[in-house]
Amino acid sequence: MKRRKALKWTLIGTGIGVGTLALGGAGTLAYLWNASKLDTVGEVGFDSPLAIPPLAESESDSSGARVFNLEIQAGETQFKSGRATETWGVNGTYLGPTIRARRGEEVAFAIRNTLDEETSIHWHGMHLPAVMDGGPHQAVSPGEEWAPQWTVNQPASTLWYHPHPHGQTGRHVYQGLAGMFIIDDEESEGMNLPSEYGVDDVPMVVQDKKFDGDNQLDDRAAFMSMQGILGDEILVNGTLGPYFEVTTRLVRLRLLNGSNSRLYNFGFADDREFSLIATDGGLLPGPWETDRLQLSPGERAEIVVAFEPGETIDLRSHPADEGYSGPLGRLNGAEDRLDVCRFQAAESLADETEVPSELGTAPDLDGEDVAEERSFKLSGFNSINGDQMDMARIDFGVREGTVEVWEVTNADGYMHNFHVHDVQYQVLTVDGEAPPPQLAGWKDTVQLVPQRKYRLAMRFSDYTDPNLPYMYHCHILMHEDSGMMGQFVVLGEGEEIGQVPATSAGHDH
Repeated sequence: MKRRKALKWTLIGTGIGVGTLALGGAGTLAYLWNASKLDTVGEVGFDSPLAIPPLAESESDSSGARVFNLEIQAGETQFKSGRATETWGVNGTYLGPTIRARRGEEVAFAIRNTLDEETSIHWHGMHLPAVMDGGPHQAVSPGEEWAPQWTVNQPASTLWYHPHPHGQTGRHVYQGLAGMFIIDDEESEGMNLPSEYGVDDVPMVVQDKKFDGDNQLDDRAAFMSMQGILGDEILVNGTLGPYFEVTTRLVRLRLLNGSNSRLYNFGFADDREFSLIATDGGLLPGPWETDRLQLSPGERAEIVVAFEPGETIDLRSHPADEGYSGPLGRLNGAEDRLDVCRFQAAESLADETEVPSELGTAPDLDGEDVAEERSFKLSGFNSINGDQMDMARIDFGVREGTVEVWEVTNADGYMHNFHVHDVQYQVLTVDGEAPPPQLAGWKDTVQLVPQRKYRLAMRFSDYTDPNLPYMYHCHILMHEDSGMMGQFVVLGEGEEIGQVPATSAGHDH
């Protein structure tokens, strides 16, 4: 496999880097420029069956709530021959089980941290009370247990869970703490979409990793990267070089970009079209036919792809369609080509499912009365509107039941995206134009192409708390951990912004 050179230092500014490297002459610059592009197409063996995360077991308590027991633990995982890799996982040594629940269900968790440092579990994309959100204010100390509980109240969708300790999220995710959270509802279950988990409805947690010579995870930033870690090998559900045995004509892939910083532009080796049926917040109004789908860290998408009997085809990440300015793209993975997973179709395929022409309900916030408009500019790698994250500072409050429009801009040439806790939002416009088809549904994380203005409409409902905030931040985890994050509270009638409890604000790294 061709690998990007692992260099031992990271440069903070492009100008500084070029000036320094110039001292080594044009030959040094050319070498480093060429080495910054990664191409693994045709180099991956695809000799391991794709692992399918087990569905999390649960039991009902006396109140009727479904209780899931999750243990955060350290262990070792055999990714490749040789020494096992030291990893973290949930109910296992790497990643965690898929949690599945239906809209309207009461879910409860007993989450025990057996690590030797504090961590947390954040329910990414979930609408729930701030005290249950699992952000940096709900850290779980070593040996302690956390017991969040709420009623699932949102449409069918593919969400995920991951740690969110202040300043340490990237390291904890990179070590392996993540898993999917699938929500079902009556409407989605009434469709004839592929829906048999692990057979024609396949979770795919896609992550890039670097391994050192002893098979241990290397979390050093890539050369001149403004995003942090860029791995040179791809894991899907913790499997290196995975293949999947296809037994049905249509297969639904639930794609999650679970990487710390890498952008993926998914497509197949033969450029076949597939149907995008859902994004972060659930089903689109109707399917969109495409041959490329770009996902930034934290984004999810559900696609349905058709296979022919007996064929073998590879899913790849192609060079990025957009998202960077100038040479920064090449240095941050935008020109990389990566083999992701091989699909091997049986000689006879079942053909009992379909992609309906009508799917979900279109977002409906355009034209609503707007209580407040706010502007956010992300720049560098550690600030929003010039401010860095402060655990004790609540940046603003929003009123429960109101709709706000947030205009968000990537003010530089680096790669950024924007995630908001608690809500799914509607992308109203991108630079004054209607959003592209892949942004036509409900979103909680959106890639920010440099210098474009994204107008996002969101309604804050159900849960209020003047003291415990939700987060908004870039989901490039190095940026988040460096301070590119802020906090807001949802206020009930007559409530004013309170103060983060000292015990909650004290987890500052």
